[in-house]
Amino acid sequence: MSIDNSQAALLQPLTLGDLELANRVVMAPMTRNRADNDGVPTQVMTDYYADRAEAGLIIAEGTWPSVTGQAYCRQPGIETEAQITAWRKITDAVHDRGGKIVLQIMHAGRIGSSKIKPEGVESVAPSALQAQGEVYTDAAGMQPFDMPRALSTEEVQAVVEEHRQAAKNAQQAGFDGVELHCTSGYLPMQFLCSNTNQRTDQYGGDAAGRARFAFECLQAMAEEIGAGRVGLRINPGNRFNDTKDEDPAASHIELLRQAASLELAFLHVMRAPTRKIDAFAMAREHFKGSLILNDNFEPDTAGDAVEAGQGEAVSFARHFIGNPDLVRRIRQGIALSGFDRDTLYTAGAAGYSDYSQG
Repeated sequence: MSIDNSQAALLQPLTLGDLELANRVVMAPMTRNRADNDGVPTQVMTDYYADRAEAGLIIAEGTWPSVTGQAYCRQPGIETEAQITAWRKITDAVHDRGGKIVLQIMHAGRIGSSKIKPEGVESVAPSALQAQGEVYTDAAGMQPFDMPRALSTEEVQAVVEEHRQAAKNAQQAGFDGVELHCTSGYLPMQFLCSNTNQRTDQYGGDAAGRARFAFECLQAMAEEIGAGRVGLRINPGNRFNDTKDEDPAASHIELLRQAASLELAFLHVMRAPTRKIDAFAMAREHFKGSLILNDNFEPDTAGDAVEAGQGEAVSFARHFIGNPDLVRRIRQGIALSGFDRDTLYTAGAAGYSDYSQG
């Protein structure tokens, strides 16, 4: 079966900063909870990522820079030597198959539970405001999010340094770069949003102050491994995990204004959940580098978006779950398979690394 010209656009090579991609089909980061209880990546994770190495770029799942930032059971970290060594097996496997892979750095802030983190590790946030909602724990089932402790100014700066170290560790683990997770109600977005940030120091107040934390994290990571290997993910208007902002478009525009000086490798932008914001158009206007578009694309609509110049690449999440050979299927015009929702977050290979290659 042949493909149309728009889908063919997805198969063209692309340069993102210092990253040379074989095609424009990006694997989006997806939390899948397959690490061990110490946040160490497992063999099934190596199999999972290696099977999807034909993607132009894999953005590996949200990974904590320090255990304080852990959100979920069986979520990987990039803090310890054991974690770095295990991630190295994954990056080597992807590179052996000709792929590129970057790591999404995700500090969860107030999203988490003491039933997940090691004893004595507390949850922290810009302000001492508890998020409404619950999180699953292996130890006690569903639990409310922790009441976080507000970070002092000096502690905020220490968390910025944790991001610098995470980028260094990711490079040691063989990753081609990193992406800062600045959406879904995690720490950078907690700083950015007006309802979760009630600070009066330089990291609070107006949009410029609230954007400072994310900018300084990006700056630190860029200083450590080069801006051409650093990306940023945003989703203006996202209210996941109880984040709300009085003017999300203005806040994100301010963040992009600050980030402009860094010349990042890419901006990974998700379609806004509200029609009041055209996130793709906003990103194109205020970010002068390459865009990776995300959210509910099919191969044909993704190709149309690239061909129309909305973005340089498109990331897929759910289609990469049941289709490890997604790029081949696009190239050959093969119908896509579905996936088992019941095994999205369970431990082991079932519904994770056991999907067949066409």
